[in-house]
Amino acid sequence: MNKRTCTALAAALAATLALGTAGCSGGKRTGSDKAGGANPAAANEGAVVGGTPQRGGTLTVLSNQDFTHLDPARNWVMNDMDFGTRLLYRTLVTYKAAPGTEGGRLVPDLATDLGTSSNGARTWTFHLKPGVKYEDGSPVTAQDVKYNVERSFSPDLPGGADYAARYLAGADGYQGPAQGKHLDSVRTPDDRTIVFELGKPFAEFPYATAMPTFAPVPQAKDKGPQYDNRPFSSGPYKVDSYARGKKLTLVRNDHWDPATDEVRKAYPDKLVVVMGLKGNQIDDRLIASQGADASAVSWGALRPESAAKVLPRAEVKKRLLAESTNCTDMVQMHTGRAPFDQVKVRQAVQYALDRDAVLTSSGGPAFNVLSTAYMPATLFGGHQPDTSRIPATGDTEKAKQLLKEAGKPDGFSTSMTVSSGDKGRAEAVQQSLGRAGIKVTIETVDPSAFYATIGDTKNRTDMVYTGWCPDYPSGSTFLPFVFDARHIKEKGNSGNHSLFRDDATMKRMDEIAAMTDTKEATAAWQKLDGEILAKAPAVPVLVRRWPLVLGTNIAGAYGQTSFGGQLDYATVGLKNPAASRG
Repeated sequence: MNKRTCTALAAALAATLALGTAGCSGGKRTGSDKAGGANPAAANEGAVVGGTPQRGGTLTVLSNQDFTHLDPARNWVMNDMDFGTRLLYRTLVTYKAAPGTEGGRLVPDLATDLGTSSNGARTWTFHLKPGVKYEDGSPVTAQDVKYNVERSFSPDLPGGADYAARYLAGADGYQGPAQGKHLDSVRTPDDRTIVFELGKPFAEFPYATAMPTFAPVPQAKDKGPQYDNRPFSSGPYKVDSYARGKKLTLVRNDHWDPATDEVRKAYPDKLVVVMGLKGNQIDDRLIASQGADASAVSWGALRPESAAKVLPRAEVKKRLLAESTNCTDMVQMHTGRAPFDQVKVRQAVQYALDRDAVLTSSGGPAFNVLSTAYMPATLFGGHQPDTSRIPATGDTEKAKQLLKEAGKPDGFSTSMTVSSGDKGRAEAVQQSLGRAGIKVTIETVDPSAFYATIGDTKNRTDMVYTGWCPDYPSGSTFLPFVFDARHIKEKGNSGNHSLFRDDATMKRMDEIAAMTDTKEATAAWQKLDGEILAKAPAVPVLVRRWPLVLGTNIAGAYGQTSFGGQLDYATVGLKNPAASRG
């Protein structure tokens, strides 16, 4: 799913991050030298910080941006999904509320179990728990889940997870439930039973039903694109007020029954998301942890330049979470346009890119691991391979040679779109490509509009800096979403931002998807990763950790691995609710 000057920064971090020869050094090394493995500077990994919360009080979330989407049919950005599925709506299944690897385990949510398959994993049946209610006290029904799955096909609601479109039988050409059109492949024999008929076997389908697409939306409450502003709650909280770009306030859904919910603890009485703040302002406020900020957390990750204010100070570092995002940052090139329609040009970008400089601009090895493959290390058994053997600092001369062979001896000019929070990373990319003669103009976009901007395939730039996160531990949820051309959309394009169209790759994806032996499929996905890398539609850069500084009054906090290291809102709360305000 979608996620995310050098010398001065290296000097600032050298003492606290123990960078040594890493960072901006001139020596060449292969990416594997810093890929994978434990990182001693990553704080509180796999731990719960602050003890057990007490019920009550106001949890404040400090943010530099608005949500991309809260509508469950459109919600497919990691931190938005964490927030929505833990607080506002429930899905058929979800992830256990636990730190570390336990947080990757599926548990029932709306459903009584993880689903029952038949017909060779082509038919999946779920039964809903009794007693699950919306914020107005009305019951959640199987028909409401079916309706949200169907509305996710609407062209007016782009951007959401497309597992339903990929796997449901008879879904080709479906445009949503307008004019009473429905999918025959989703049946509801009664109010508490929902049956999905798939076009091909999919043994991993329960993982897909943890996505917001499989949350309920009652048709009577649907307001089309405006539903983004006021999703109707089936979770422990409901929207009290929402001023886009400014403030979101959640209060308790009094009809949420904890007896039906083994995951969410709902400790705070209220959650307030304050938006539009500057990143450095958020970091400084949480480091100081004064007044109401003691009961606050950050929406975004700690800025790299703030690391030197945190790591040397034991009192602050004990309030730092830094779980891996399990998401690969990539520079993706528009393979359908010149000059990136030439593989040698794309390979030139691979060789020109100084990943080491990007890592340093991201806070160094304390908060990042270099990538030598597309899929993260977790999908390779813990350690990425290095099939290209390109030095982490790049190889400018090799890049120039490839450009000459491609008929571009003098290089060329291009532009790259990045989220404003990635500007420092983009500048490191810009500088390293410039040394090979590739002149890059950076176009920054507000994070809340970033995916809509790069998802407009006709009007976007030739390069984008973005990333992808597996929705669950399988190559099937990574490579097909990033490199299968059959699901490219003109608007709302979600994953294949290189617009890569390669028949051999797609044929192999279908062959692997049909494999029934999990080990065989895993090995095949891993091999395919290197084969695509050789064709260079994108350059893997790094896997980030997600560093978060917590206020001193925060309890029950940990990074949820299934949500990219984000704070798990299912269990977080306050040590002393009376000390919070709001």
